[in-house]
Amino acid sequence: MPELNGKRNGQAAAHRRMALAWALSLACAVAGVVISALVGGKAYVVASVIVVLCTIVPIFEARRPQARELVMLAVMCALAVAARAAFIWLPGFKPMAAIIMIAGIAFGPSSGFLVGSLAALTSNFIFGQGPWTPWQMLAFGLCGLVFGALAQRGLIRREKLSVRARVGMAASGAVFVVLVAGPILDTSSLFFMLSRITPEAIIAVYLAGFPMNCMQAAATFVTLLLAANPLLDKLTRVQRKYGMLVR
Repeated sequence: MPELNGKRNGQAAAHRRMALAWALSLACAVAGVVISALVGGKAYVVASVIVVLCTIVPIFEARRPQARELVMLAVMCALAVAARAAFIWLPGFKPMAAIIMIAGIAFGPSSGFLVGSLAALTSNFIFGQGPWTPWQMLAFGLCGLVFGALAQRGLIRREKLSVRARVGMAASGAVFVVLVAGPILDTSSLFFMLSRITPEAIIAVYLAGFPMNCMQAAATFVTLLLAANPLLDKLTRVQRKYGMLVR
C-alpha cells in the first residue's frame, strides 16, 4: 500500500511539473509573439524560433521521446501541411486545423502543440513567411494542445467514435476555430495592417475576418466528421503495437 501511494504521489508530482513547464513555455511563446508584433514584425523569425523552442522544451523536459514517436509526429505534420496545400485553390477552406487536432487527441497535448506549430511554420514555405507566421504557429499549436488536453481528460475518445461523438468533436473543432484560433490570426492584422489601432478599427478587422474563420471552421468540421474516426483508429493501433505512450 505505501508503495502504491508513493507511485501515485510520484505521478502527481510529474503531472504538476509538466503543467508548470507548459504554463511557462506557453507564456514565453505568447510573449515572444506579442513583442515581435510590437516592434513591427521585423523579428518574426526570432519569434518563430522562440515558439518552436517553447514547444520542444516541455516534451524533452518530461521524457525522451522514442524515435518511432518522432517519426509519427513528423508524418502528422506532413499530413497537416499537405491538407493545407491541397486546398491552395480555395482560400480559407483549409483542413489543417482538423489534422492537428487529431494529432493532439492521438498523441497528447504536448505533441499536438508541436505538430501544430511546426505545420504552420513549414506550410508557410509554400504560402509565404512573414510577420503573421508566429501568430499562425501559436493559433494552430493551440488547436493541438487544447484537443490533446480534452482527450487526456477523457472528454474526447481516441478510438471507435460513435456518430454522436464524431459530430460533437467536429462541432467542438469548428467552434474552437471561430472563437479562438481565428481571432488569434485576426489579432495579427491589428499590428500589421493598421497604422493606428482604434475601437472602430478593431471591430472592422474582426468582422472582416469572421467569414474566413467560418470557412475554416467548416473545413475543420467536415474533416473531423469524416477523417477523425479512421485516422484515430489507425494511430491507436500503431501506438499499441509499438508501445508508444500518450503524453
